Amino acid sequence: MRCYDILIVGAGHGGAQTAIALRQAHVEGSIAILGAEPELPYERPPLSKEYLLGAKEFERLLIRPPHFWRERRVTMLLGQRVVDVDPDAHAVTTAGGARIGYRTLVWATGGVPRQLTCHGFDLGGVHTVRTRADIDRMLGELTRVERVAVVGGGYIGLEAAAALTKLGKRVVIVEALDRVLARVAGEPLSRFYESVHRARGVEIRLGTGVASFVGSDGRVTGVRLVDDEILPVEMVVVGIGIVPAVEPLLAAGAEGGNGVKVDGYCRTSLPDVYAIGDCALHESRFAGNADIRLESVQNAVDMANTAANSIAGRPTEYNAVPWFWSNQYDLKLQTVGLSSGHDLAVVRGERASGSFSVVYLKQGRVVALDCVNSVKDYVQGRRLVMNGLEARPEALVDASMPLAEIA
Repeated sequence: MRCYDILIVGAGHGGAQTAIALRQAHVEGSIAILGAEPELPYERPPLSKEYLLGAKEFERLLIRPPHFWRERRVTMLLGQRVVDVDPDAHAVTTAGGARIGYRTLVWATGGVPRQLTCHGFDLGGVHTVRTRADIDRMLGELTRVERVAVVGGGYIGLEAAAALTKLGKRVVIVEALDRVLARVAGEPLSRFYESVHRARGVEIRLGTGVASFVGSDGRVTGVRLVDDEILPVEMVVVGIGIVPAVEPLLAAGAEGGNGVKVDGYCRTSLPDVYAIGDCALHESRFAGNADIRLESVQNAVDMANTAANSIAGRPTEYNAVPWFWSNQYDLKLQTVGLSSGHDLAVVRGERASGSFSVVYLKQGRVVALDCVNSVKDYVQGRRLVMNGLEARPEALVDASMPLAEIA
């Protein structure tokens, strides 16, 4: 049985950053990254944007070039998936039957795309967006595609819709809720992005769900809605979130449910096992001390640094402010904080200009900002969110007054 001082399961941003941070902290033991995909660690956000558009070759998505990992003595165990964790023996077992030992285990598996349970999900032409292979399959079909249905009006769905529209496809978005981005943003931002997509020819169906997919000769030809209407398409992109990939840890007795529970140092309830990134359920002061999962690159990187520091013997508790971004058409959205539970949303600037911000307050304190083409608000707003500062709504409305002067 092969054994490593530190075994990192998951070759995404979190797993890669853990290895990088460990070597930067002068940890000299053996390190291995075990990933389910055959590729070296790469950036995922560009998949639904620059990579799908053909603006970036895959080599430019690599987090580090191949020689970097060799020089830092990080062993890559790629194309393998862990199906069992034995915390007593400090070992994992892969789907291929290999057994690998560890002194410390870092679980950085992220999640897998949530699937629809309706009939026809397995038809050709029905896709999810999570890996390079997912996008490559889409690209291999696009020349035969004119109409695309995007199921889900979250960031992944909207980004895919924007990219496909740029590629000349006729796109319809199907969202079960009454507005896009309903789970992550306030109504002002939702309505703005709806108008942006519609202005570029995207059809948006709100408040309706998918009953099934219909097909012919094994390929999708339409999306049947719950009211029995059929939308004719040649491709479907399903973007309805992810399911955290934590089954082996939970089966081994780790505390959790919607993710695996970690403490402020990213330690799970299993001995010598850490968890980071999309799959880590952690208490957040930015969510009223509730247990949450954050699906973002920066959270994965911040948690990776936290885990690496703890393993290196210099523990620092995780306390990073959540932030996210999304690129659609010529719009760059930057979000800081968590807007869930806000009781007031204040719009700064004119939405029609394409440069504005939405400031979210809860009991008078700034809890989050959504900044569209407004870097200055984003940079200055971070301090308001980080420190939970109070602000008067009437002052926030005045976009000519810097946020740094308002609190």
